[in-house]
Amino acid sequence: MSFAHLHVHTEYSLLDGSNKIKEYVARVKELGMNSAAITDHGVMFGVIDFYRAAKAAGINPILGCEVYVAPGSRFDHEINGGEDRYYHLVLLAENNQGYQNLMKIVSKGFVEGYYYKPRIDIELLEEYHEGIIALSACLAGEVQKNLLRGMFEEAKQAALRYESIFGKGNFFLELQDHGLTEQADVNQRLIRLAAETGIELVATNDVHYTYAEDEKPHDILLCIQTGKKLTDENRMRYAGGQYYVKSEQEMIELFPYARQALENTQKIADRCHVEIEFGVTKLPKYDVPGGMTSWEYLNQLCFEGLERRYPNPGEELKERLSYELSTIKNMGYVDYFLIVWDFIKYARDNDISVGPGRGSAAGSIVSYCLGITNIDPIRYQLLFERFLNPERVSMPDIDIDFCFERRQEVIDYVVRKYGKDRVVQIVTFGTMAARGVIRDVGRVMDLPYAFVDTIAKMIPTELNITIDKALKMNPEFRKMYETDEQVKYLIDMSKRLEGLPRHTSMHAAGVVISQKSVDEYVPLSRASDGSITTQFTMTTLEELGLLKMDVRIVR
Repeated sequence: MSFAHLHVHTEYSLLDGSNKIKEYVARVKELGMNSAAITDHGVMFGVIDFYRAAKAAGINPILGCEVYVAPGSRFDHEINGGEDRYYHLVLLAENNQGYQNLMKIVSKGFVEGYYYKPRIDIELLEEYHEGIIALSACLAGEVQKNLLRGMFEEAKQAALRYESIFGKGNFFLELQDHGLTEQADVNQRLIRLAAETGIELVATNDVHYTYAEDEKPHDILLCIQTGKKLTDENRMRYAGGQYYVKSEQEMIELFPYARQALENTQKIADRCHVEIEFGVTKLPKYDVPGGMTSWEYLNQLCFEGLERRYPNPGEELKERLSYELSTIKNMGYVDYFLIVWDFIKYARDNDISVGPGRGSAAGSIVSYCLGITNIDPIRYQLLFERFLNPERVSMPDIDIDFCFERRQEVIDYVVRKYGKDRVVQIVTFGTMAARGVIRDVGRVMDLPYAFVDTIAKMIPTELNITIDKALKMNPEFRKMYETDEQVKYLIDMSKRLEGLPRHTSMHAAGVVISQKSVDEYVPLSRASDGSITTQFTMTTLEELGLLKMDVRIVR
């Protein structure tokens, strides 16, 4: 095999890619390829899902991002003209250092450079270039934009600047061919540029969907993104239907004149190896008073609490407490309990209402003695092992309810104590669920609202319902699908888009607290209200060994 896809947008290029990670990995495997990349627009939302899926399929996952590069400083927001607000550039992590640097670059795009898009700049690339391979991207890349404008010398200078940043052999000029006249022209100039500079070429397909037949549902997705209808004349579209996961043979037929550029994709893929560590805790250290260790301090607090909760406790209670404490120590969660104890104590000391505790944490006498919970596990015969079990290593999960008016004060306290860069709220994704996607697709197809509404309401209102499940459950719905061509088309298009992430928001309760700056472990994003969030969801953060708190609101 001598070809690997290096320029690929998945479902996490929100409302722009319909290439579902599981389908994409399965398709790459089916085509006999041994490597594949993820390079979503400006984000790394999907890299962990992709990494897991690719590894499970025996595919080498290449973790990357198509970033937006500001023409000047990322801090400069006084830019005239939409076209030159940013250029595209593909960055691929060659190794773990590169992955760390990519997270930094992408995070700073959101935290420092956000202006229409999460923009980075040359300064950031110079600082965090190590371990990264860069490709000049599509027609929106800086080199290609200059070539399109007939500015060959400027394109050459831009290419040489990128090569000087990333190093010889780490920057490639990217050929693409989706049947566009401009691409054919630019490709000839890129070949000349490569000959004059010695910078090598690489051939990619700008993948936005999995199969050729996904062109129509993808076109509908673009309309959903832009608020347009299929009948609108002036709307964004990816004309020509060529933005799918092509086979090696299809790529050879596209680039018979650039065999080396195709082979370079595999050479780059063979260089890229990132290993992500799961299940190793990265808990912050609790600052213990008076020269004690965390372990000594936790013991002191717990045995003081035992006397307070159970005056004159017997040996059985002391043994239960000692057993729980030793389990907590052996599992590495001493600081975790001190951190939770501390911010709950802050809330109580400041008359902020705290719930009595719920879930499996109520089964812990340690939680009860620390005042994290107010439910007596002995009285109600609750099991500690349901909360923490040495046989099943997973992060403790303590759900804490705070008064809705003052919850933010608790979060602000945690930020002050551990540092703004180490405490971040967690992202969550809104997805295109069964009813919603039918309504979205119906609007784009310009079907009468009442007609679409009738069909959408045939989806039963139950948790995790899908269109396929609804077709089995509702005979009337199935009959309409089988007998009405318009309904069939609406449903078929909806099924291809169902489940795609639609937007991001901030998790109502989730906060992550980390040992070092959060962007050492996960990339950061920016919610619609401007607040900074992680790019990974709660479950992913937990798998990566990060401490996440469920700080819920109670009205």
